[in-house]
Amino acid sequence: MKSLRIAFFDCYSGISGDMILGALFDLGVVPGEIRKALQTLDLKGYKLKHSKVRRGLIAGTKAQVSVEKSRHSHHPARKYSDIKKLIANSDLSATAKKNSQEIFKRIAQVEAAVHKTTMEKIHFHEVGAVDSIVDIVGGVVAIESLKLDKIYASPLNVGEGFVQCAHGYLPVPAPATLKLLKGIPTFSSGVKKELTTPTGAAMIGFYADHFGSLPTMKIINDGYGAGDHIIQEMPNMLRVILGEVCGESDEELVLIETNIDDMNPEFYEAAMDSLFRAGALDVYLTPIIMKKSRPANKISVLSTEKDRQAMTEILMQETSSFGVRFSRVGRAILEREMNTVKTSWGPVKIKIGKLNGKIVQVSPEYEDCKKISLKKKVPVKTIYDEAHSQAIKLSS
Repeated sequence: MKSLRIAFFDCYSGISGDMILGALFDLGVVPGEIRKALQTLDLKGYKLKHSKVRRGLIAGTKAQVSVEKSRHSHHPARKYSDIKKLIANSDLSATAKKNSQEIFKRIAQVEAAVHKTTMEKIHFHEVGAVDSIVDIVGGVVAIESLKLDKIYASPLNVGEGFVQCAHGYLPVPAPATLKLLKGIPTFSSGVKKELTTPTGAAMIGFYADHFGSLPTMKIINDGYGAGDHIIQEMPNMLRVILGEVCGESDEELVLIETNIDDMNPEFYEAAMDSLFRAGALDVYLTPIIMKKSRPANKISVLSTEKDRQAMTEILMQETSSFGVRFSRVGRAILEREMNTVKTSWGPVKIKIGKLNGKIVQVSPEYEDCKKISLKKKVPVKTIYDEAHSQAIKLSS
């Protein structure tokens, strides 16, 4: 099976935008390339610096944005639409633009929820400031440069106590950070500092495919990004470990299940649709017999750990379930790629499955066949069979 290139974010001392950037510089991402990408933003009056520092017994890299504060420099408060436009008008790659905008959207949504207003009425203070725009966009570009297949992360150390911000003193985690952490495993080691910031929570929440322990992997490299605080209890660093895993065989997923014997069967379809829209990898029903010989259905949902909470909430809200159970399962899948074949009635996408580089499965996309069937008044099976035949020829 093809090896996957992964990164593990070890957040034992929390996570922030500048820690991410520092760790990636320490890992080997070239700072000059990130500065070059950032120069395509219409953003002036700042300098992105990096330096080697120590936190306790560990040496790492401190990324720091210094913002000019002369009377000739002006850094206005920005709305989400301003930041979105700023990124859209840059020369970043399409993926970097999309990911940067999505991260800012997440922050705007939680800020709006905290202040009971709309996204467009939110004026970004700390997060919308020049340094945080640089942290987020720079971090996105740096992550893209690593060409990763997967990103994993440990539970996040959030800290405790209070933090001063534009709105005054707030408890740690700050309200916006708390909302961004929904569904993510967190803890506090007792350090009375803000260890996980809104920027860090938004970025790792967007990127991480799974939160848990260090996966089985072949380690390639590691990097340490320093935080601002000097903490006596531990080195205040974010550690990022670069490595490889063998295909998808080491992927850990969550199986969420509940037994239902008292629901209108018509409701299953709507619940299943909601689960798939929310990111479920698979949803299926199994007929079972419960106590007192009552017929019932077991609904099973295969999900990533990141989406477990969302799946649980959908099952609670859209079925008659009073509770769910979950277990962690492994999964091995074929390498997959998409292609298109021509049929007598039009093009049909096909899914190709490979094992050790060899094609072992080909499957026409049913929805493509269905659309052509309705348009051309031809049986779905006829279109499917021809598409399959063409796919076999293409793969031989």
